[in-house]
Amino acid sequence: MKVVSALGAVRRLLDEGVVRPGDTLVDSSSGIYAYALALACHRYGMGCYIVGSTTVDDALRAQLAVLGARLEQMEPSSDLKLDQSRRVRRIHEILRDNPAFHWMQQYHDDIHYLGYREVAELIAEHLDVRRLTVVGGVGSGASTGALASFLREREPSVNLVGVQPFGSITFGSEHVSDPEIIIAGIGSSIPFGNVAHDLYDTIHWIAFDAALAGSVDLLRRHAIFAGLSTGAGYLAARWERSRAPDQTVLFIAADTGHRYVESVFARHHEAVRIEELAPHRVATVEELALPWSRMRWDRAPAPTAAVAVG
Repeated sequence: MKVVSALGAVRRLLDEGVVRPGDTLVDSSSGIYAYALALACHRYGMGCYIVGSTTVDDALRAQLAVLGARLEQMEPSSDLKLDQSRRVRRIHEILRDNPAFHWMQQYHDDIHYLGYREVAELIAEHLDVRRLTVVGGVGSGASTGALASFLREREPSVNLVGVQPFGSITFGSEHVSDPEIIIAGIGSSIPFGNVAHDLYDTIHWIAFDAALAGSVDLLRRHAIFAGLSTGAGYLAARWERSRAPDQTVLFIAADTGHRYVESVFARHHEAVRIEELAPHRVATVEELALPWSRMRWDRAPAPTAAVAVG
């Protein structure tokens, strides 16, 4: 999904003359956006500089190298907040030394919404948006937020369900620790300006063990090899569909399973049956509990700690 986002953003920057072919685009990424930006830069003849998370694996490193992107990867860290903060700090250092570089700011610049308009139009062409629920990992806010925004131009009742890991500041779960959290791509330890909280109707918080069960079931039942973010989205989507059978539930499969072979799929025997899982229904974030919680958000504003400043 982030490929259409990066392509749309770079195309708009070129059209408006903000950047030119041959310029270098720089940003921070935990993985998927790095690949998307490298593809966009490759298409449009741009330089690409990625400050990567500790989670960037060998397969992605090889692909970025072949595409001509430069990757500067952070040292290993088990602290998500430290990893994200270090990446942002390093971006500022790079821009100081290379003022001609353009910082894409995938977490804050809503130019990343633009590429999703075509996806929304495709969805509206094939589905009845009057009975549509969209489910997806929140992450930077661009994919779910953009799709909901563009679809609601046609039908304001389109329902949006966001998926978060525990420990993420974005929707107020930073006080709940998941010891095995490695689904950083759909959560954050720092505020993201691109997350429009007032677009979301419902939020699911899903822990590693439950997401693992979702990923394994998705492969076993549907032969779809996808990662933890997708497994969490699949779990939430199945729940929403079971509670509203008249709705069409569309969920965003954000990642492939390749980087999770050892950490998830090699542990498939640990996966519980998803029929045995159900979310804790909570009314406030203070009630959140592992391994899975669900709360009506009702298009409320951002928690104070999640408001991006500057």
